[in-house]
Amino acid sequence: MKNVAVLVGSLRAASINRRFAEALAKLAEGRLAFRFVEIGDLPIYNDDLWAEPPAAVTRLRQDIAAADAVLLVTPEYNRSYAPALSNAIHWATRPWGQNAWAGKPAAITGTTPGATGTAAGQNALRHLASSVGLDLMIFPEVYWTWKDTHFDGSTLTDAESAKFLSGWIDAFSGFIDRHTKVAA
Repeated sequence: MKNVAVLVGSLRAASINRRFAEALAKLAEGRLAFRFVEIGDLPIYNDDLWAEPPAAVTRLRQDIAAADAVLLVTPEYNRSYAPALSNAIHWATRPWGQNAWAGKPAAITGTTPGATGTAAGQNALRHLASSVGLDLMIFPEVYWTWKDTHFDGSTLTDAESAKFLSGWIDAFSGFIDRHTKVAA
Protein backbone atom coordinates (compact mmCIF):
# COMPACT_ATOMS: atom_id res chain seq x y z
CA MET A 1 0.00 0.00 0.00
CA LYS A 2 1.29 3.45 -0.91
CA ASN A 3 1.90 6.02 1.84
CA VAL A 4 0.55 9.50 1.15
CA ALA A 5 1.80 12.50 3.11
CA VAL A 6 -1.23 14.75 3.67
CA LEU A 7 -0.68 18.44 4.34
CA VAL A 8 -3.77 20.39 5.36
CA GLY A 9 -3.44 24.14 4.94
CA SER A 10 -6.08 25.14 7.47
CA LEU A 11 -4.69 25.07 11.00
CA ARG A 12 -7.86 25.87 12.95
CA ALA A 13 -9.29 23.28 15.32
CA ALA A 14 -12.65 23.03 13.54
CA SER A 15 -11.18 23.02 10.03
CA ILE A 16 -13.54 21.69 7.40
CA ASN A 17 -10.50 20.96 5.22
CA ARG A 18 -9.08 18.73 7.97
CA ARG A 19 -12.44 16.94 8.26
CA PHE A 20 -12.57 16.60 4.47
CA ALA A 21 -9.03 15.14 4.39
CA GLU A 22 -9.91 12.72 7.20
CA ALA A 23 -13.01 11.63 5.26
CA LEU A 24 -10.82 11.02 2.20
CA ALA A 25 -8.44 8.98 4.38
CA LYS A 26 -11.33 6.76 5.50
CA LEU A 27 -12.48 6.30 1.90
CA ALA A 28 -8.91 5.44 0.86
CA GLU A 29 -8.45 2.67 3.44
CA GLY A 30 -7.14 -0.48 1.80
CA ARG A 31 -5.85 1.46 -1.22
CA LEU A 32 -3.76 4.31 0.18
CA ALA A 33 -2.44 5.00 3.68
CA PHE A 34 -2.81 8.69 4.51
CA ARG A 35 -0.25 10.08 6.97
CA PHE A 36 -1.09 13.54 8.23
CA VAL A 37 1.94 15.83 8.38
CA GLU A 38 1.96 18.53 11.07
CA ILE A 39 2.74 21.94 9.60
CA GLY A 40 1.29 24.27 12.24
CA ASP A 41 4.47 24.26 14.31
CA LEU A 42 6.78 25.30 11.47
CA PRO A 43 8.39 28.71 11.96
CA ILE A 44 7.94 31.23 9.17
CA TYR A 45 10.58 30.44 6.56
CA ASN A 46 13.87 32.12 7.40
CA ASP A 47 17.09 31.12 5.68
CA ASP A 48 19.06 32.04 8.81
CA LEU A 49 17.50 29.10 10.67
CA TRP A 50 19.41 26.54 8.58
CA ALA A 51 22.42 27.00 10.88
CA GLU A 52 20.41 24.95 13.40
CA PRO A 53 17.28 23.64 11.65
CA PRO A 54 14.20 23.58 13.89
CA ALA A 55 12.99 20.07 14.82
CA ALA A 56 9.67 20.77 13.06
CA VAL A 57 11.51 21.40 9.78
CA THR A 58 13.59 18.23 10.10
CA ARG A 59 10.43 16.24 10.85
CA LEU A 60 8.61 17.75 7.84
CA ARG A 61 11.44 16.84 5.49
CA GLN A 62 11.58 13.27 6.88
CA ASP A 63 7.80 12.85 6.54
CA ILE A 64 7.93 13.96 2.90
CA ALA A 65 10.94 11.75 2.13
CA ALA A 66 9.19 8.69 3.64
CA ALA A 67 6.03 9.19 1.57
CA ASP A 68 5.30 7.66 -1.81
CA ALA A 69 3.10 10.63 -2.72
CA VAL A 70 1.73 13.92 -1.40
CA LEU A 71 -1.79 15.29 -1.01
CA LEU A 72 -2.11 19.05 -0.50
CA VAL A 73 -5.48 20.06 0.96
CA THR A 74 -6.07 23.77 0.83
CA PRO A 75 -8.78 26.15 1.91
CA GLU A 76 -9.20 29.21 -0.27
CA TYR A 77 -8.05 32.52 1.18
CA ASN A 78 -8.49 35.62 -0.98
CA ARG A 79 -8.61 33.52 -4.18
CA SER A 80 -5.36 31.81 -3.24
CA TYR A 81 -4.03 28.94 -1.13
CA ALA A 82 -3.28 28.73 2.57
CA PRO A 83 -0.12 30.48 3.79
CA ALA A 84 0.67 27.47 6.02
CA LEU A 85 1.04 25.32 2.88
CA SER A 86 3.27 27.89 1.23
CA ASN A 87 5.51 27.96 4.31
CA ALA A 88 5.76 24.14 4.41
CA ILE A 89 6.52 23.99 0.70
CA HIS A 90 9.32 26.54 1.05
CA TRP A 91 10.91 24.75 4.02
CA ALA A 92 10.99 21.40 2.22
CA THR A 93 12.70 22.84 -0.89
CA ARG A 94 15.81 23.74 1.08
CA PRO A 95 18.69 23.55 1.72
CA TRP A 96 19.71 24.13 -1.86
CA GLY A 97 20.02 20.88 -3.78
CA GLN A 98 17.95 18.89 -1.25
CA ASN A 99 14.40 19.55 -2.44
CA ALA A 100 12.17 16.98 -0.69
CA TRP A 101 9.35 17.57 -3.18
CA ALA A 102 11.32 16.83 -6.35
CA GLY A 103 9.67 14.11 -8.39
CA LYS A 104 6.97 13.19 -5.84
CA PRO A 105 3.57 12.36 -7.31
CA ALA A 106 0.99 14.71 -5.83
CA ALA A 107 -2.60 15.85 -5.93
CA ILE A 108 -4.34 18.99 -4.73
CA THR A 109 -7.84 19.33 -3.35
CA GLY A 110 -9.75 21.35 -0.80
CA THR A 111 -13.16 22.46 0.30
CA THR A 112 -15.10 25.59 1.14
CA PRO A 113 -18.78 26.38 1.61
CA GLY A 114 -18.65 28.52 -1.56
CA ALA A 115 -20.13 27.35 -4.85
CA THR A 116 -16.81 26.93 -6.66
CA GLY A 117 -15.08 24.96 -3.93
CA THR A 118 -11.43 25.93 -3.78
CA ALA A 119 -10.94 26.22 -7.54
CA ALA A 120 -9.02 29.52 -7.50
CA GLY A 121 -6.87 28.50 -4.53
CA GLN A 122 -6.02 25.15 -6.09
CA ASN A 123 -5.15 26.78 -9.39
CA ALA A 124 -2.75 29.16 -7.65
CA LEU A 125 -1.23 26.30 -5.63
CA ARG A 126 -0.65 24.27 -8.81
CA HIS A 127 1.78 26.89 -10.03
CA LEU A 128 3.86 26.76 -6.83
CA ALA A 129 3.66 22.96 -6.52
CA SER A 130 4.81 22.34 -10.07
CA SER A 131 7.62 24.90 -9.78
CA VAL A 132 9.12 22.99 -6.81
CA GLY A 133 9.11 19.71 -8.73
CA LEU A 134 5.95 17.95 -7.57
CA ASP A 135 4.52 15.73 -10.31
CA LEU A 136 0.87 16.80 -10.19
CA MET A 137 -2.18 14.76 -11.04
CA ILE A 138 -4.13 17.27 -13.10
CA PHE A 139 -7.27 15.25 -13.81
CA PRO A 140 -9.68 14.48 -12.29
CA GLU A 141 -10.05 17.56 -10.14
CA VAL A 142 -12.07 17.95 -6.95
CA TYR A 143 -13.32 21.42 -6.05
CA TRP A 144 -15.50 20.42 -3.12
CA THR A 145 -18.40 22.52 -1.86
CA TRP A 146 -18.69 21.73 1.84
CA LYS A 147 -22.13 20.72 3.15
CA ASP A 148 -22.41 19.83 6.84
CA THR A 149 -25.34 17.56 6.00
CA HIS A 150 -22.98 15.22 4.08
CA PHE A 151 -20.68 14.60 7.06
CA ASP A 152 -20.85 13.16 10.53
CA GLY A 153 -17.65 14.50 12.04
CA SER A 154 -15.04 13.41 9.50
CA THR A 155 -17.15 10.59 8.08
CA LEU A 156 -18.81 11.16 4.73
CA THR A 157 -22.45 10.07 5.00
CA ASP A 158 -23.72 10.97 1.53
CA ALA A 159 -23.51 7.86 -0.68
CA GLU A 160 -23.33 9.74 -4.00
CA SER A 161 -20.52 11.96 -2.72
CA ALA A 162 -18.67 8.93 -1.33
CA LYS A 163 -18.89 7.22 -4.73
CA PHE A 164 -17.54 10.30 -6.52
CA LEU A 165 -14.67 10.81 -4.08
CA SER A 166 -13.85 7.11 -4.07
CA GLY A 167 -13.43 7.35 -7.84
CA TRP A 168 -11.05 10.27 -7.33
CA ILE A 169 -9.05 8.21 -4.83
CA ASP A 170 -8.86 5.37 -7.37
CA ALA A 171 -7.53 7.85 -9.94
CA PHE A 172 -4.93 9.18 -7.49
CA SER A 173 -3.87 5.65 -6.56
CA GLY A 174 -3.49 4.76 -10.24
CA PHE A 175 -1.51 7.96 -10.84
CA ILE A 176 0.88 7.03 -8.01
CA ASP A 177 1.26 3.50 -9.40
CA ARG A 178 2.03 4.79 -12.91
CA HIS A 179 4.52 7.29 -11.50
CA THR A 180 6.23 4.55 -9.49
CA LYS A 181 6.53 2.30 -12.56
CA VAL A 182 7.99 5.11 -14.67
CA ALA A 183 10.49 6.03 -11.95
CA ALA A 184 11.65 2.41 -11.50
